[in-house]
Amino acid sequence: MEHLERLESESIYIIREAYRKYKKIAMLWSIGKDSTVLLHLARKAFYGHCPIPLVHIDTTFKIPEMITYRDKIAQEWGLKLVVGKNEEALRDGMNPERGRLDCCTALKTEGLQQIMAKHEFQGLLMGIRRDEEGSRGKERYFSPRNKDFEWNFKEQPPELWNQFQTEFPAGTHVRVHPLLHWTELNVWQYILHENIPVIDLYFSKNGKRYRSLGCAPCTAPITSEAKNVEEIIEELKNTRETERSGRAQDQVDAYAMQKLRVRGYM
Repeated sequence: MEHLERLESESIYIIREAYRKYKKIAMLWSIGKDSTVLLHLARKAFYGHCPIPLVHIDTTFKIPEMITYRDKIAQEWGLKLVVGKNEEALRDGMNPERGRLDCCTALKTEGLQQIMAKHEFQGLLMGIRRDEEGSRGKERYFSPRNKDFEWNFKEQPPELWNQFQTEFPAGTHVRVHPLLHWTELNVWQYILHENIPVIDLYFSKNGKRYRSLGCAPCTAPITSEAKNVEEIIEELKNTRETERSGRAQDQVDAYAMQKLRVRGYM
């Protein structure tokens, strides 16, 4: 538990530093385990209340249970929920059959840009982890983007000895990643330790469960008998499958996620 406590303390420090530094900041809540742990940490950081607005980008293709869970937790915890949609792209018929990368860009990246511009949010807290996917390993805790959210992964500020660069030119969009140093196993161990309520899509039913959550047409469950958090933890200690093996957009090409993220994807 000492390791989890250290991870928790480091992440809470980053959350508080971001809230202190940026007057207009939001938190991305994808409904998945990582962003729900981030939400739990934010509530801990501010003594049971989350003063940071939560942004959820609804592509209209999400698994229905995700929206039910979102609304239930938002009401129970008194969260300020901001839901964004790229209405123009949806009216134009955008969907995964037009190309998964194009669909992600239109419905997720552009949908996020629209809601951030509408509310004039300067920064965005996100629950990404370096171990989840290759391009995320190039991230910083405080990661600058240009005004169009474009990410130059070759020109990121150094973060040595936990000294964070938080001063950026006016107009910079800042992504803040308090869970960057966590692993998937850490996340589930913390969920168990803190008894965090996560969506039950993660738990096996009829020999299948979701390991990573996204849009229904682009997300496949894995074969698993893990029916609770303890069993998921044991499964992770022995699996060789990658966490995002069920995410179709990752399979488009070897650099699919990096291409998306350079354009501003989550």
